[in-house]
Amino acid sequence: MISLNDWEPASWQRKPAEQQANYPSAEALAQALTQLASLPPLVTSWEIEALKKQLASAERGEAFLLQGGDCAENFSDCSSQIITNKLKILLQMSLLLIHGLNRRVIRVGRIAGQYAKPRSADSETQNGVTLPSYRGDLINGQEFSAESRTPDPVRLLRGYGRAAMTLNFIRALSDCGFADLHHPENWNLDFVQHSPQAAEYQRVVAQLSGSLRFMETLIGVDNSEMKRVQFYTSHEGLHLHYEQALTRRVPNRSGYYNLSTHLPWIGFRTSGLSGAHIEYFRGINNPVGVKIGAGMKPEYIRELAERLNPENESGKLVLIHRFGADNIARELPPLIESLHHSGIKALWICDPMHGNTETTASGYKTRRFDRILSELEQSFDIHQQQGSLLGGVHFELTGDDVTECTGGARGLDETGLERAYKTQVDPRLNYEQALEMALAVVRHAAQ
Repeated sequence: MISLNDWEPASWQRKPAEQQANYPSAEALAQALTQLASLPPLVTSWEIEALKKQLASAERGEAFLLQGGDCAENFSDCSSQIITNKLKILLQMSLLLIHGLNRRVIRVGRIAGQYAKPRSADSETQNGVTLPSYRGDLINGQEFSAESRTPDPVRLLRGYGRAAMTLNFIRALSDCGFADLHHPENWNLDFVQHSPQAAEYQRVVAQLSGSLRFMETLIGVDNSEMKRVQFYTSHEGLHLHYEQALTRRVPNRSGYYNLSTHLPWIGFRTSGLSGAHIEYFRGINNPVGVKIGAGMKPEYIRELAERLNPENESGKLVLIHRFGADNIARELPPLIESLHHSGIKALWICDPMHGNTETTASGYKTRRFDRILSELEQSFDIHQQQGSLLGGVHFELTGDDVTECTGGARGLDETGLERAYKTQVDPRLNYEQALEMALAVVRHAAQ
């Protein structure tokens, strides 16, 4: 068993760190981090431990994890309309999943912290000018200028502020009844009535509302628990200085918690066993996710699990597989078999987005709905064949009316991408495609 006696929040700095920003002033970075470390936490250890228990129930097949949101949040996304739309689509999807799977749904948003993104190159060249790559609003700006692209540590404080405001608004909405299951009509997006999925969604809403009224009439009370829904947050723990500054000890609990989010995860590019990200993540008490992809071997997965979950605790480790529709049938079964035979506990969830990214002839980065669906359906089948459970899904999606992924019920083609292609990083499912994907999960899981 791996010991944590040699771990502390800064021990990652003794390891090679990938995907980190190069700040021109170490002193300015230190000043920003000192301020950040003195600010209140964004989430609590009670919430984190509650999520861990729910993830453990998903491992047992008693619940299902719905994790979704933007590929990368911008600081400008901190607006009431954008936040509300994200919550609405997650609520709508979860309602369909609850109805179809007959299981509780754990709602985790890629929100309130998804401000940093990995890049394939450290620099970008335009018209003979080379500047640092855009690494997310937490680090630098999108505008292609020296001033904008220079990493600025003050952005770490701005990111904390945007995350705090977003979380405050989410909690206020939840507490005031926005998520009341008695009134799911409050979650309708302005344009959802035009969706081909609208009739199916409204049928489910009517059935659930009728069942809820029947239950409350039967027991003679109004179930107040149905008036609020718990939302959890997640983001890729990419910027390790930021994560370290918000890693704290808490009263009456042992160890350290990352209090910037409930469920931080390690991306595919930063998952090396000898790297700084694994070193940092192995010491925190949060449940942690890891993106698993093509080329990863069973021995690697076993050692990864041992490092990140040395006590083999249920609800601690979430393995988010993302192979691509063409690779999953070959790559996933040996990994499941290896963990199963080793008795290693983990929650398997499917990210069918990242392995299916392609570029159109006109230069748009996109994903095809049929390939996303294919990987998702194969995931259910493979886990069933291996005697395992697929306990959740991980989507990049938005509640906004965008055109970034082709296909779906409306048959969006490549020329249609031009209408509302808004992402600066990765293509997302729009509201119609997200609802359609939730219905596909239900249909396939019921087979």
